[in-house]
This record gives sequence, C-alpha cells and structure tokens, in this order.
Amino acid sequence: MATKTYEVVVIGGGPGGYACAIRLGQLKLKTLCIEKEEVGGVCLNWGCVPSKALIAASHTYEKAKHGDAMGLTADNVRMDVNKMQDWKEGIVKKLTGGIRGLFRGNGVELLYGNAKLTGPRTIEVQTRDGGVETIEATKAIVIATGSSTVELGAFKFDGQQIIGAREGVSLRAVPKRLVVIGGGVIGLELGTVYQKLGSELTVLEATSGLLPGIDPELTAVVEKKLIKHGAKILKNTKAVSVDKQPDGSLLVKVDLGEGKTDALACDVLLVAVGMRPNSAGIGLEAAGVTVERGFIPTDPLGKTNVPGIYAIGDVSGHPMLAHKASKEGEVVAEVIAGHKAAKDWVSIPAAVFTDPEIAIAGMTEQQAKERGHEVRIGKFPFSALGRAMAVIETDGFFKVVADAKTHELLGVHIVGAEASNLISEGALALEMHAFLEDLGLTIHPHPTLGEGMMEAAMNGLGHAIHIMNR
Repeated sequence: MATKTYEVVVIGGGPGGYACAIRLGQLKLKTLCIEKEEVGGVCLNWGCVPSKALIAASHTYEKAKHGDAMGLTADNVRMDVNKMQDWKEGIVKKLTGGIRGLFRGNGVELLYGNAKLTGPRTIEVQTRDGGVETIEATKAIVIATGSSTVELGAFKFDGQQIIGAREGVSLRAVPKRLVVIGGGVIGLELGTVYQKLGSELTVLEATSGLLPGIDPELTAVVEKKLIKHGAKILKNTKAVSVDKQPDGSLLVKVDLGEGKTDALACDVLLVAVGMRPNSAGIGLEAAGVTVERGFIPTDPLGKTNVPGIYAIGDVSGHPMLAHKASKEGEVVAEVIAGHKAAKDWVSIPAAVFTDPEIAIAGMTEQQAKERGHEVRIGKFPFSALGRAMAVIETDGFFKVVADAKTHELLGVHIVGAEASNLISEGALALEMHAFLEDLGLTIHPHPTLGEGMMEAAMNGLGHAIHIMNR
C-alpha cells in the first residue's frame, strides 16, 4: 500500500482544524485535512451555529406573540418545528459546503476517516469507505480533534428522551416537560429555546450558581428572567437516576442536599454537563505526545513536547471556544510556515446566548482583586438606553472593571440584548490596553445599545450623564 505524502497533515476539520488548513494552503504548503464526520466540527454541525439559529427562531416567535406593548397584534402565531429544523439544517449545509469550497480554492485536500498516529510523522486512516490509507507528514502534524459531549453513567443517551446537545438542537417536537442537567452554557441556551417554544423547564445545577466562572451579577439577571417565565431552577441539586414510566414519561430522581430528595417527571431529559477533549484513541502514545487530564499541553507557539507535532482548539485546553480554536489554528499555520506568530492575546472574549445574552472579556471584579488590583467599577443599565426601550430589551447592564489608580481597563462584562455583538469593542479596548478615558471619551452614535459602553466607562470616572453617579 503506497504512502501518501504531504508537508502538513491536520487531524480534525472543526473551527481550529479547517482554519489552520486553509491558512496553510494560503501559505502554499501541501496540506491534508482528515475529518471523521463533517467539516465544521461540533460548532457548525450541532453546536454554536445550529443552536444560535434555534435561539433566534424562538426569540422571534416570542416577540411575535407578545408584541402588543408596541401595538403589534399577531393572530394565530405558531411555530412549525419541522420547518424550523429544516431551515437550521439548510444553514449548516451552506456553511459546511463553503468550507469544502475554501479547501478546494486554497489547494487543501480533504480525507474523511478516522486518523491514528503511528509515529511522530505517520498516520493511519480508516477511511469512510472502509479502506485504509497511510499518510506521512514531512513537516508537521496538527492535532485539532476537538471535544465531545460528556455522558453520565446513570443517564445513558438513547437519542430520543435522554439526550445530549447533539440531539438537543435537532428535536422535531417541543417536549411538554424538559429537565436539563447542568446550568452551564449549553443547558441554559437550549433550555431557553424550548421554554420559549412552550416547554415547562426545570434546570438542575450541582453547584451554588448558574454559569460557573461568570460574574454572579450577570447570571442573576438571566436567572431572574428564566424564573419570571416559569422555569424552575434547582441549585445545589444532583441528578441521581432516571426511570421510564409506563406512560412513556421519565422520572428523574434528584438529591436536593441536606438529606432531601425529590422526583421530577419529564418527557425529555437533556444532559448538559460539559465537554471532554478528544485525545483518546488517536495514537498520541505511539508518537510520544504528552497528555494531561485529557488535554494536550502546548507552548505559546502551539507546539507539543514532540517536535513537529502541534495541538490546537478544545483538545489543547481551556477555554473551549470556537474562536479561540480558529485563532490558534491560524497562529500554528504561521509558525509552521516559518513566520513570526504566537498566542499573545490579552483576552479571549466569550458569549452566552441566553435571554438576555451575556458577554465577557478580561477579568471579573473578583479576579482583578485576587490579582492585587484596587478596582474601580463603572456600570450602566440597559433600562436607561433609549434604543433598548425602543426595541423592548431593557434587562441587563454594562459593567467595566478598571484599575483604581491608573484607570487601565481590566475587564468588560455585559448582560443584555446583543451583548455578543457589543463585547468586541471591549475585547479591542483590552487588546489596546485602553483606559476608562479612552472608552468614555470616544463618541458613540445615538441612539444605540453601544452607548452603554461609553456611559459605563464614564460612570467609572464618576461623570456619566444619563444616570446618577456613585
């Protein structure tokens, strides 16, 4: 069997892998990308993009039903869930097809199959058609295998009633009662979708708060709105077991703590307790690559402990975010091509598409204090923005964290409408080492939601115009 030779082989075609492969192609390196399922990875096929499509559809549905405050009356508003899913799948096909087109345009070859390292420069691929191919990389191998949904032993997925995020974005019927195990990003995003479409939502969170790692002031706004719309939020609660009932429903037994237990009836159980890196079964041992708790450690250039082997994206460590993976892919491609590049960013912004949205960049107030900063805080509520009132999106606030002495910006935190779109200004400000004065003295257009960033910075300085300053 002949060995096929390439300069660089990228294992995994998700946001990290495809970005890396495309950049390598642009840099004129002979590149092969190996993908076991479909290009785009979790993000494009059943993660980021599909879930945001469903979130947009459910939010529009809710707006149409409750538009009477602005004089909008719509009769017989209903959601055709099958049509919604078909629309979502159409978006996925366009995006994955676009990636394949970019591969062709940049001279990148694509091979579908399961890849396994057999040495520091060799790979064996069990192809989709049942064959076996041997691949050699003369210059570098990039591991971009991503992550997979964590499955709990007591809650084995059946693909219909006990499901993970993958099935959660593809339901073609709205469950009457939905229980979500996990009050993190995936659980709250998908839980909110089906709550808006009519599900009775219950969220079980084992810790004392939702969305661990995010400023509790922000999560409190989201929690309040969930409860306002009928959701039950059970914190410090652990799911113990699930039993199928004679009528076809599920009964979830839970430990409420302090010796208390309960049983919750539902029609669908969504397990959303996180993701684990895909580092097992790909031959890392044969190549001598170090693995720690499932993750592959790398240096600022994306290099592993084995020369010529790189790792990017979820498999290389937290934060497990698509845009982090893509940037790492571009950096590693540049490094392999001999260009000067490194992972030298100040912050990696993150967004949670709950209602309202949450977006963060940089340090929280608590993190800044723990790192020795005396902090200065500036806040501005959406309820004081004319634009927010005009679109009936007044929940939430902007919060900026700065050093009290120098006024240098340390963090930006937003909970409110379009937070995911507004955070990029904060990320740029942090990257540029901006000060409160830089944000506050920059004229923002009126009337916009973005004015809240300017006003929050000015509030931190003590002279915001449209609220009373502390």
